[in-house]
Amino acid sequence: AATRGTVHIEELLGKLPPGTVLLSDGYAAYARFQKENEGLVHAQCWAHSRREFVKAEAHEPERVAEALRQIREFYRIEEEIQEKQLTGQAKREYRRRHTLPLVTAFFHWVEQQLQDIALLPSNLFTKALAYVHGRKGPLQVFLEDPDVPIDSNHIERQIRPIPLGRKNWLFCWTELGAEYLGIIQSLLSTCRLQGVDPYDYLVDVLQRVATHPAKDVAQ
Repeated sequence: AATRGTVHIEELLGKLPPGTVLLSDGYAAYARFQKENEGLVHAQCWAHSRREFVKAEAHEPERVAEALRQIREFYRIEEEIQEKQLTGQAKREYRRRHTLPLVTAFFHWVEQQLQDIALLPSNLFTKALAYVHGRKGPLQVFLEDPDVPIDSNHIERQIRPIPLGRKNWLFCWTELGAEYLGIIQSLLSTCRLQGVDPYDYLVDVLQRVATHPAKDVAQ
């Protein structure tokens, strides 16, 4: 998309059925999109939240260290869940039993810090506190839905080659070429997320595309 406006999210995702979970970073356009789609559940990323505190480390080292310590515990429990290979209801119950009390304590701590009148609004630590406090609901969705990850790092890893190659993408010849490149990059990332080898997929599709009926394109 040419801009980061909400309209592009609407064009890409369309009208999503109630109960759908949208996992994103803290970009405000996703929150606006969620408000316009009744029944859509918006989950947000703890890795991005953690990053906000890291930015403030030089300003409030002790308090930032405490925030990072608490968040680290959430991830420790996620590692235990992976080691135990928990899924479904068992994963949900494990999170509710072990992670929920820690998350509740963390947000209580955040609210206490925000009451400190010595913290100026311009302080990066204050901004980090406000960031997580304003996303309290979306940051807790993973506690109730076992299919929702604690962060969006699995997506970040897939799209990492795109910003790394940004200088190469300048030479797409036209804006239309850049748009098609974006479609192909999205397609390849989606293949990997679904456990499909992109090479096998492209070989199969390109061999059949010329003779496959357009009416059966969904196949």
